[in-house]
Amino acid sequence: MPKVLVPLADGCEEMEAVTIIDILRRANITVVTAGLSKELVKASRGTVLAPDATLDEALKLNRFDMIVLPGGLPGADNLGNDVRICDALVKCAAEGHFVAAICAAPRVLADLGLLDGKKATAYPGFLENNFPAISYTGAAVERDGKIITGRGPGTAMDFALTLVEALTGMETKEKVEKTLVRD
Repeated sequence: MPKVLVPLADGCEEMEAVTIIDILRRANITVVTAGLSKELVKASRGTVLAPDATLDEALKLNRFDMIVLPGGLPGADNLGNDVRICDALVKCAAEGHFVAAICAAPRVLADLGLLDGKKATAYPGFLENNFPAISYTGAAVERDGKIITGRGPGTAMDFALTLVEALTGMETKEKVEKTLVRD
Protein backbone atom coordinates (compact mmCIF):
# COMPACT_ATOMS: atom_id res chain seq x y z
CA MET A 1 0.00 0.00 0.00
CA PRO A 2 1.17 3.53 -0.69
CA LYS A 3 2.40 5.68 2.17
CA VAL A 4 1.53 9.39 2.38
CA LEU A 5 2.94 12.17 4.55
CA VAL A 6 0.54 14.94 5.59
CA PRO A 7 2.51 17.57 7.50
CA LEU A 8 0.43 19.67 9.87
CA ALA A 9 1.37 23.20 10.93
CA ASP A 10 -0.34 25.69 13.20
CA GLY A 11 -2.89 27.60 11.16
CA CYS A 12 -3.62 24.81 8.69
CA GLU A 13 -7.12 24.58 7.25
CA GLU A 14 -8.70 21.81 9.31
CA MET A 15 -11.38 20.96 6.76
CA GLU A 16 -8.68 20.21 4.18
CA ALA A 17 -6.36 18.36 6.56
CA VAL A 18 -9.04 16.11 8.05
CA THR A 19 -10.74 15.43 4.70
CA ILE A 20 -7.44 14.42 3.07
CA ILE A 21 -6.48 12.16 5.98
CA ASP A 22 -9.93 10.58 6.24
CA ILE A 23 -10.43 9.89 2.52
CA LEU A 24 -6.94 8.42 2.09
CA ARG A 25 -7.42 6.16 5.10
CA ARG A 26 -10.83 5.02 3.76
CA ALA A 27 -8.86 3.83 0.71
CA ASN A 28 -6.55 1.84 3.01
CA ILE A 29 -3.63 4.12 2.20
CA THR A 30 -1.13 4.50 5.03
CA VAL A 31 -1.18 8.12 6.17
CA VAL A 32 1.37 9.57 8.56
CA THR A 33 0.47 12.97 9.96
CA ALA A 34 3.46 14.91 11.22
CA GLY A 35 3.66 18.06 13.29
CA LEU A 36 6.52 20.49 12.90
CA SER A 37 7.20 20.07 16.63
CA LYS A 38 6.05 17.83 19.49
CA GLU A 39 3.15 20.17 20.25
CA LEU A 40 -0.48 19.67 19.27
CA VAL A 41 -1.41 21.62 16.13
CA LYS A 42 -3.95 24.44 16.43
CA ALA A 43 -5.69 24.77 13.07
CA SER A 44 -7.02 27.98 11.52
CA ARG A 45 -10.48 27.75 13.12
CA GLY A 46 -9.21 26.62 16.53
CA THR A 47 -9.56 22.86 16.04
CA VAL A 48 -6.72 21.04 17.79
CA LEU A 49 -5.11 18.21 15.84
CA ALA A 50 -2.84 15.50 17.29
CA PRO A 51 -0.24 14.43 14.71
CA ASP A 52 0.92 10.80 14.59
CA ALA A 53 4.57 11.84 14.87
CA THR A 54 6.91 14.78 14.70
CA LEU A 55 8.19 15.70 11.26
CA ASP A 56 11.71 14.60 12.22
CA GLU A 57 10.43 11.18 13.34
CA ALA A 58 8.29 10.73 10.23
CA LEU A 59 11.07 11.66 7.82
CA LYS A 60 13.63 9.51 9.61
CA LEU A 61 11.49 6.37 9.76
CA ASN A 62 9.56 6.43 6.49
CA ARG A 63 9.79 6.67 2.72
CA PHE A 64 6.73 8.30 1.20
CA ASP A 65 4.98 7.83 -2.14
CA MET A 66 3.31 11.21 -1.76
CA ILE A 67 3.54 14.36 0.35
CA VAL A 68 0.32 16.37 0.67
CA LEU A 69 0.21 19.91 2.05
CA PRO A 70 -3.08 21.18 3.49
CA GLY A 71 -3.60 24.89 3.00
CA GLY A 72 -4.89 27.59 5.28
CA LEU A 73 -3.08 30.57 6.69
CA PRO A 74 -0.73 30.85 8.35
CA GLY A 75 -0.43 27.05 8.03
CA ALA A 76 0.80 27.08 4.42
CA ASP A 77 3.33 29.79 5.29
CA ASN A 78 4.53 27.77 8.28
CA LEU A 79 5.06 24.74 6.02
CA GLY A 80 6.82 26.80 3.37
CA ASN A 81 9.15 28.33 5.95
CA ASP A 82 10.26 24.92 7.22
CA VAL A 83 13.43 23.79 5.42
CA ARG A 84 12.67 20.14 6.27
CA ILE A 85 9.36 20.31 4.41
CA CYS A 86 10.94 22.08 1.44
CA ASP A 87 13.79 19.56 1.24
CA ALA A 88 11.35 16.62 1.51
CA LEU A 89 9.14 18.02 -1.28
CA VAL A 90 12.06 18.58 -3.64
CA LYS A 91 13.45 15.10 -2.90
CA CYS A 92 10.03 13.46 -3.32
CA ALA A 93 9.49 15.14 -6.70
CA ALA A 94 13.05 14.37 -7.86
CA GLU A 95 12.51 10.69 -7.04
CA GLY A 96 9.38 10.62 -9.21
CA HIS A 97 6.86 10.50 -6.38
CA PHE A 98 3.73 12.60 -6.03
CA VAL A 99 3.56 16.01 -4.39
CA ALA A 100 0.21 17.65 -3.76
CA ALA A 101 -1.08 20.83 -2.18
CA ILE A 102 -4.41 22.58 -1.75
CA CYS A 103 -5.65 26.14 -1.12
CA ALA A 104 -2.73 28.43 -0.17
CA ALA A 105 -0.21 25.56 -0.07
CA PRO A 106 0.42 25.29 -3.85
CA ARG A 107 2.38 28.52 -3.35
CA VAL A 108 4.92 26.43 -1.39
CA LEU A 109 5.36 24.20 -4.45
CA ALA A 110 5.58 27.27 -6.68
CA ASP A 111 8.24 28.89 -4.51
CA LEU A 112 10.32 25.71 -4.87
CA GLY A 113 9.94 25.74 -8.67
CA LEU A 114 7.99 22.47 -8.63
CA LEU A 115 5.09 24.00 -10.57
CA ASP A 116 7.19 25.62 -13.31
CA GLY A 117 5.81 24.62 -16.69
CA LYS A 118 2.86 22.85 -15.05
CA LYS A 119 -0.88 23.38 -14.92
CA ALA A 120 -1.96 24.15 -11.36
CA THR A 121 -4.72 25.62 -9.27
CA ALA A 122 -4.90 27.22 -5.83
CA TYR A 123 -7.05 29.48 -3.72
CA PRO A 124 -7.78 32.57 -5.85
CA GLY A 125 -4.98 35.12 -5.64
CA PHE A 126 -2.20 32.76 -4.57
CA LEU A 127 -0.73 31.73 -7.93
CA GLU A 128 -2.28 33.36 -10.94
CA ASN A 129 -0.53 36.75 -10.85
CA ASN A 130 2.79 35.99 -9.17
CA PHE A 131 4.17 32.96 -11.01
CA PRO A 132 4.32 33.43 -14.80
CA ALA A 133 6.00 30.03 -15.31
CA ILE A 134 2.82 28.29 -14.09
CA SER A 135 -0.28 27.70 -16.18
CA TYR A 136 -2.92 28.66 -13.60
CA THR A 137 -6.28 27.03 -14.41
CA GLY A 138 -8.52 27.94 -11.47
CA ALA A 139 -9.99 24.42 -11.65
CA ALA A 140 -11.30 22.70 -8.54
CA VAL A 141 -8.53 20.11 -8.84
CA GLU A 142 -5.63 19.99 -11.26
CA ARG A 143 -3.31 17.08 -11.96
CA ASP A 144 -0.24 17.54 -14.12
CA GLY A 145 1.90 14.42 -14.03
CA LYS A 146 2.96 13.77 -10.44
CA ILE A 147 1.78 17.21 -9.21
CA ILE A 148 -1.76 17.56 -7.85
CA THR A 149 -3.22 20.86 -6.68
CA GLY A 150 -6.61 21.87 -5.29
CA ARG A 151 -8.43 25.18 -5.05
CA GLY A 152 -9.67 25.29 -1.46
CA PRO A 153 -11.79 23.91 1.37
CA GLY A 154 -14.87 23.47 -0.82
CA THR A 155 -12.92 21.19 -3.16
CA ALA A 156 -11.17 19.15 -0.45
CA MET A 157 -13.19 15.98 -1.03
CA ASP A 158 -12.65 16.01 -4.81
CA PHE A 159 -8.96 16.76 -4.19
CA ALA A 160 -8.64 13.84 -1.76
CA LEU A 161 -10.43 11.49 -4.16
CA THR A 162 -8.01 12.55 -6.91
CA LEU A 163 -5.15 11.63 -4.57
CA VAL A 164 -6.71 8.19 -4.05
CA GLU A 165 -7.06 7.70 -7.79
CA ALA A 166 -3.45 8.76 -8.42
CA LEU A 167 -2.12 6.31 -5.83
CA THR A 168 -4.42 3.32 -6.25
CA GLY A 169 -6.44 3.70 -9.45
CA MET A 170 -9.98 4.50 -10.49
CA GLU A 171 -11.53 1.34 -9.03
CA THR A 172 -10.48 2.20 -5.47
CA LYS A 173 -11.51 5.83 -5.94
CA GLU A 174 -14.97 4.74 -7.11
CA LYS A 175 -15.29 2.29 -4.21
CA VAL A 176 -14.46 4.99 -1.67
CA GLU A 177 -16.68 7.53 -3.42
CA LYS A 178 -19.61 5.10 -3.34
CA THR A 179 -19.33 4.79 0.46
CA LEU A 180 -19.64 8.58 0.68
CA VAL A 181 -23.08 8.47 -1.01
CA ARG A 182 -22.18 11.15 -3.53
CA ASP A 183 -24.66 10.12 -6.26
